[in-house]
Amino acid sequence: MTNQVATFAGGCFWCMVKPFDEQEGIVSVISGYTGGHVVNPTYEQVCSETTGHLEAVQITFDPEIYPYEKLVETYWTLIDPTDPGGQFFDRGESYTTAIFYYDEEQQRIAEESKLKLEQSGKFNKPIAVKILPAKPFYPAEDYHQHYYKKNPMHYNRYHIGSGRAAFIESHWGKKHE
Repeated sequence: MTNQVATFAGGCFWCMVKPFDEQEGIVSVISGYTGGHVVNPTYEQVCSETTGHLEAVQITFDPEIYPYEKLVETYWTLIDPTDPGGQFFDRGESYTTAIFYYDEEQQRIAEESKLKLEQSGKFNKPIAVKILPAKPFYPAEDYHQHYYKKNPMHYNRYHIGSGRAAFIESHWGKKHE
């Protein structure tokens, strides 16, 4: 089987890379922008909330080692799936959540997983994550790629200070690394 691609928007893309990056079966994780109407937008354009793009990560993976179902399950544990206005202290459309699917199988898996989470009773608000067809993905500027490695102190302060680490720990039981 050949490698496949998955794209997830989960608020600030800095915090979406590390949990996937060093897993066996993950070939690459790229921070970038998708879902909008401007070709090859810049970070400043996306943050202006005028392009329609969401910050996202594009993951190339080997489905025989790290199947798509596992990617989706991991994704849920990185976000507040009930927040329709952004993630943690990052607010606005560019920080909203979505699973972008590339084929009917990814769409089916994402929708079934979302329904399972909704029915689990884990959250007392509706699941706000959109499931959308994939659109062109544009890699972010180099300084955003693997930010947790390039600027570990700032990344850790941001991950904790934004409220993401505490939310993940309280809802999913995963300690901040």
